[in-house]
Amino acid sequence: MITLLTTPADREVVVTRTFDAPVGRVWEAWTRPEHVRRWYGAAGLTTTVCDIDLRAGGAWRWGQTAPDGQQIVFSGTYEEIVPAERLVYTEIFEQMPDADPVLVTLAFDATPDGGTALTSTSYWPTTEIRDQALAAGMEAGVREEYDRLEGYLARM
Repeated sequence: MITLLTTPADREVVVTRTFDAPVGRVWEAWTRPEHVRRWYGAAGLTTTVCDIDLRAGGAWRWGQTAPDGQQIVFSGTYEEIVPAERLVYTEIFEQMPDADPVLVTLAFDATPDGGTALTSTSYWPTTEIRDQALAAGMEAGVREEYDRLEGYLARM
């Protein structure tokens, strides 16, 4: 399955990917720490933080540690939760704590063949910050992470 990243507006990034797994399984893999720990992030790093308080107003925090000890951690707050359908949350890169959060909406849609079309729409504080994330390798990172999720879904 191909991961497609587009920038349809100045402060927006849309990532789409179809997974060969039913919506309920993809939702569970995305919202339960015991699953997220198995696929999240880059393959060369170790997932060391995975906290999920899945309720409106609840916090989340996911992070990895590099072999040199550097931590890469993202966190935020869940804004809206419609189980197996929609997840809206804020996201902060903790290494830039003064930055305004990104607002992310995930849509989980069933495909005719029983798979799941996952669409992630993120709204960035500024075009410049969005473009910095893209220049830093965001697209390659998302592709790798979604490939890892695909592999995990097949084993789940």
